[in-house]
Amino acid sequence: MIEKDTVQYKAAALQDGETKETLLREADELRTLIRHHEYQYYVLDAPEISDAEYDALTNRLRSIEALFPDEVPPDSPTRRPGGYAAPGFTQVKHMVPMLSLGNVYNAGEMGDFDQRVRNALPAGTEVSYVLEPKIDGLACSLIYENGWLVRAATRGDGETGENVTANVRAIRSIPRRLRVPDGEEVPELLDVRGEVYMSRDAFLRLNEERIEAGETEFANPRNAAAGSLRQLDPAVTARRSLSFFAYYLVGPAEPETQEECLRTLEKYGFATPEHWCVAHSKEDILRFIEEHDRRRRELAYDTDGAVAKVNAVWQQKLLGATGKDPRWAIAYKYPPEQARTKLEDIVIQVGRTGVLTPAAVLAPVKLSGSTVSRATLHNEDFIIEKDIRIGDTVVINKAAEIIPEVLSVVKELRPDTAVPFVMPKECPECGWAVTRKEGEAAYRCTNPHCPALGREGLIHFASRDAMDIEGCGPAVINQLLEAGLVKTPADLYELKEEQLMTLERMGKKSADNLLRAIEKSKTKGLDKLLFALGIRHVGAKGGRLLALQYKNMDALMAASAEELAGIRDIGAVIAESVVTWFASPGNRDLVARLKEAGVDMEMQAQDVNEDHPFYGKTLVFTGTMPTLDRATAQTMAQDAGAKVSGSVSKKTDFVVAGAEAGSKLEKARTLGVAVIDEAEFLRLLGQNPSGAGNENLSGTKAAGLPDAEAGSPPAAENNDPFASGEGNLFAGMGE
Repeated sequence: MIEKDTVQYKAAALQDGETKETLLREADELRTLIRHHEYQYYVLDAPEISDAEYDALTNRLRSIEALFPDEVPPDSPTRRPGGYAAPGFTQVKHMVPMLSLGNVYNAGEMGDFDQRVRNALPAGTEVSYVLEPKIDGLACSLIYENGWLVRAATRGDGETGENVTANVRAIRSIPRRLRVPDGEEVPELLDVRGEVYMSRDAFLRLNEERIEAGETEFANPRNAAAGSLRQLDPAVTARRSLSFFAYYLVGPAEPETQEECLRTLEKYGFATPEHWCVAHSKEDILRFIEEHDRRRRELAYDTDGAVAKVNAVWQQKLLGATGKDPRWAIAYKYPPEQARTKLEDIVIQVGRTGVLTPAAVLAPVKLSGSTVSRATLHNEDFIIEKDIRIGDTVVINKAAEIIPEVLSVVKELRPDTAVPFVMPKECPECGWAVTRKEGEAAYRCTNPHCPALGREGLIHFASRDAMDIEGCGPAVINQLLEAGLVKTPADLYELKEEQLMTLERMGKKSADNLLRAIEKSKTKGLDKLLFALGIRHVGAKGGRLLALQYKNMDALMAASAEELAGIRDIGAVIAESVVTWFASPGNRDLVARLKEAGVDMEMQAQDVNEDHPFYGKTLVFTGTMPTLDRATAQTMAQDAGAKVSGSVSKKTDFVVAGAEAGSKLEKARTLGVAVIDEAEFLRLLGQNPSGAGNENLSGTKAAGLPDAEAGSPPAAENNDPFASGEGNLFAGMGE
C-alpha cells in the first residue's frame, strides 16, 4: 500500500530551541556526513547505512536549506547529482549532464508533483506520463557512432563519468552495433541512457563463489553490479552476468514522446523496463505504483520504486531541470520492508568447499509476504562488527528481496541473558579442526572427506551449470545419502532402478527419468566435468580454459603448477589449487571411477577444419577491438584450432591488434609477424565483419531485427563524438 505520511522537505519556520547558527552548523555537519556516505556508496560500493537512513539525512538537510536558501553553498549534495568518478578509470565528460531523480514517498507527494507539472505548463495542456519500474542498478551512458558502440560511461558526478567501455562490451544485453531495420537510416550519433543491473540469481551465484573463495559477500545486487562494472579487468566483468535496461535516448533525431523513445530503443535491440505504461492522471499513476508493488517480487531483478516521466518531449524541455533533478520526472520509492524478531540461536552451515557460514535461527516473523525463520550472518567479522548476540532482538530485511539478513540489533531490548557468539574450533559435521587463513573472512573445515563437503559437492556436481542431471536436486541427493546409496559423484553412475524406487515419492517412471538424465550427463565433456568436480577456484570459465589447453583429463593431471600458471587467465592461485586437488589419492580414485563409468573426459570436439587459416597457428591479441571483448575473441580463435599466447615471439603467426595497442604491436612489427585487425580476424574465421556487433559470446548470430547497413566501426573507442560539446539534444538522466 502507498504510505500516507512522510518527512516533509520544507520547514515553515524555526522550531523551538533552534537558531539560525545552530541549524547552519548542523547543515555543514550533514553535508560532510552525506558526502562520506556518497563516497562509500558510489565509489567503494560499500554502503554503511540503508537507503532509508541516507534519505532521512538528505531530507533533513533539505529542510534546513529551505529556511536559509541564501546560505546554501554551490557544492551542497542537494545541488548536484550524487556520485564521484572512481579512481582507476579515465574520465569522460557527458555532453548532456546525467541528472539524478528527486524522490517522493507517498500519494500526497506524488499528487504535488503532478500539480507542479500542470501548473508550469500552459493552461489547458493535456499531460500524460510514462510509468516505469525503478531498476536498482548503476546508471550508464552508451555512445553509438554510425551504429557502433564507441564509448560507455557511468554517471560519475553527473558531469563527468568513468570510461567503462571495455567492461560494458562484456554485457550481453547491450548491442555492440545497433540493430537498425532494413530501409532505415543508421543514426550518426546516439546516446543511450539506462541501468546496468544484476539479476537475483546471478547475485546469489556470485556471493556463493565469493564465500567459497573466502571473500566478502556483496550486500545486494546493486552493489554487486556496481562493483562488477567497475572492475579494472574486463574479464572479471564478463564473468559476473550483468544485464542492462535502456530507458532514455539522446540524439539529433529525438523522439516526440518518452513512449516513442522506449519503442525506438526496443527497435534498436535494447531491453527496456518491463510493465511500463502510459498514465493520464494522478489516479493512473498511483494505480501503477500499487500494482507494481504487488508484482515486483516476481521479477528476476530488484526494483525499489517506480518512475513517472512526462511523456511529451516538448513539455520536458519546457519544464527543464533544477541543478540536480529534472522537473519532468520523479521517483516514487517504496518503504523498506523490515521486521523485528528474536534471535534464538546461531548455527553453522558447512558448504561444499568446507566454508563454515553462521546463520541466525529466528522466532518466525512475516516479511515480504513469507514467514522468515532463518537469516544469513555472513561470517564472524560481520557478527562482531554488529555485536550480534544470541537472545537479542534484531531487525531483519530481505537482501535482494529473497535472502533474509540481520541489519542491526535493538540494543535497548537486549536481555541480561544474551550470549556472545563464539566461532567453533571444530567442524560441526565431522569434528575436525577448522582454520582461517590470513586475509580471508571464512573459516574452513580441514577434513577433505567431511560429509558436508560430500553432500554439497554432490548437489553442485548434478547442478545445471555442471553435469546438468535433471531431477537430481538437493532433496533427491539428501535421500540418496540417507539411504546410503551414494557418497561420491561416481556412485551416481552405479545406481539401479530398484534402488531408486525405494526412495520416498520415487516411482518407476521417476526412477527411469533420473537414470536417463544420469546417462546423458556422461557426454557433457571435459570442461563441464572440471567445473562439476568442485576444484577450488575453478569456475565454469576456468574449466573451459583448462579443457581447451589440455584436451583430455590425463594430460591435465600430468601438468605442473608452472605450466598451468602460464595459461592466460589461470594464474598461480588456480594452478596450485588444480595440482593440489589432483595430488589427492581420493580425488584421483574418483576420476578413475568416473572414467570407468563412461564419463567423457575429452574436450568436446569442435567443428575445426584443419585447412582453416588459424588451425595450429599461434595468435596474440592486443589493444581494444571495436566489437569483441578479449575473452570472446580468444575463445573463437581456440575453437578454430588456434593456440592463444600472451606474448609475441618468433613463433607467433598473427597479432590481432585493436585500438591503443602497445608494446606487443611494436614487437610484432620488429619481428615481422603478421598484424591483422578485428575485421580481418572475423573474415578469416569465415564471419561477416559488418555483422560482428550482433554476435553473442558463443559466436552465434543473435535473433531479432535485421542488421544495420554494412559499415566499418570507428578506429578507436577514445574518439569522443561529443568532445566539441555541440548540438543540444535533450536532457538525459540516470535513475
